[in-house]
Amino acid sequence: QVQLVESGGGSVQAGGSLRLSCTASAYTYSTNCMGWFRQAPGKAREGVAAIGPHGTTAYIDSVKDRFTISQDNAKNTLYLQMNSLKPEDTAMYYCAAAPLTWSACGGLISATYPYWGQGTQVTVSS
Repeated sequence: QVQLVESGGGSVQAGGSLRLSCTASAYTYSTNCMGWFRQAPGKAREGVAAIGPHGTTAYIDSVKDRFTISQDNAKNTLYLQMNSLKPEDTAMYYCAAAPLTWSACGGLISATYPYWGQGTQVTVSS
């Protein structure tokens, strides 16, 4: 059973930074896709960033040049470095995993990811 545990959320002012972490059990990061998704109140869940088994990455346009997804295979940990945060980044952030090829999971479609963490809240104030 794959278990994902996020941490690192919090409250920051606009322009600040946070680094989210996601630790997985019973999973091998190096051979699967990992992604970060977020959901704001009253809005649909959206994919933020994903990383594939060979290090390929994808981002939604609104976070490009501000967010960086990375992984430490030795620690089975996924990261999301978030810089220049904006109030519109406020949401619950979820880590997700998919035992798929990059072509199947790189599109940041939440339905393609079967494993999810419980989420960590990020609040950005203006």
